[in-house]
Amino acid sequence: MKRVLVAGAGGFIGGHLVKRLKQEGYWVCGVDLKHHEYCPSHADEFIIGDLRDQAVSRQVMQGIDEVYQLAADMGGAGYIFTGEHDAAVMHNSATINLNMLEAGHIASVRKFFYSSSACIYPLYNQLDPENPKCTEKSAYPAAPDSEYGWEKLFSERLYLSYMRNYGIEVHISRFHNIFGPEGTWKDGREKAPAALCRKVAETPDGGEIEIWGDGKQTRSFLYIDECLEGVRRLMESDFEGPVNIGSDEMITINGLGEAIMSIAGKRLAIRHISGPLGVRGRNSDNRLILEKLGWVPTRPLQEGLEKTYAWIEKQVLQSAEVK
Repeated sequence: MKRVLVAGAGGFIGGHLVKRLKQEGYWVCGVDLKHHEYCPSHADEFIIGDLRDQAVSRQVMQGIDEVYQLAADMGGAGYIFTGEHDAAVMHNSATINLNMLEAGHIASVRKFFYSSSACIYPLYNQLDPENPKCTEKSAYPAAPDSEYGWEKLFSERLYLSYMRNYGIEVHISRFHNIFGPEGTWKDGREKAPAALCRKVAETPDGGEIEIWGDGKQTRSFLYIDECLEGVRRLMESDFEGPVNIGSDEMITINGLGEAIMSIAGKRLAIRHISGPLGVRGRNSDNRLILEKLGWVPTRPLQEGLEKTYAWIEKQVLQSAEVK
């Protein structure tokens, strides 16, 4: 039985990944600063620890065959694009990756998955909301729109350097807006689908919700189950990446809000307000993943939104009952 470490197992994607790996028969150790907020961990062992601490990184690597490195200081636009957390984001995430790779190398861990981000793509290729350019090779000349993106790009190169110098097998994905149940939905670190699901769930029919900017900025959103399928296919392939893991079903943020209102059966007005926005347009280019893995995500956005809204609506109702 392979022994797998999931770093960031207390988070949204990490928690779902632990469940997937257990279903496939792996022995799984999870590590995070905290337990998962919304569900008990399925890990065989769960270590509460700070991976910025070299001693913790060395501890969790003992006896491990494969590592899934998802741990990072991150959040939605309200956290990443204000500029108020730049130093922490860069220091914390870079330190985790430096520690994890060196500790894994010393412990003879031979296989790593690293979760990078579509935020590494240049701002200059994402100014037109209708025609963003996010091919994997377009990452250079580098010009990410945030320090979060710069750190992710640095860490991609870090993993590839360890692969070249030490023979470690590395697989790198660039995630595009992963969403689903059991993720952050309040308190400022939530991403657009969860934030809008919460706003719609909290607002009575005939009311009003707020959207940052003009709402014409575009994105694509990938449901968590398809994200995990892409990760597992990449890890079992001979392709190191980086490769996009995302949907190519692009939608405006206004359109996303309207889709969620339809699911909720509510008619709500949209009020546009100023706020951190990120790039004007972003969409996953899936030509390389199809070429290398013979697979692309196909699940409609609507299907994932229905499941996510139902879960967030339940959280909102439970939260209201507690108050």
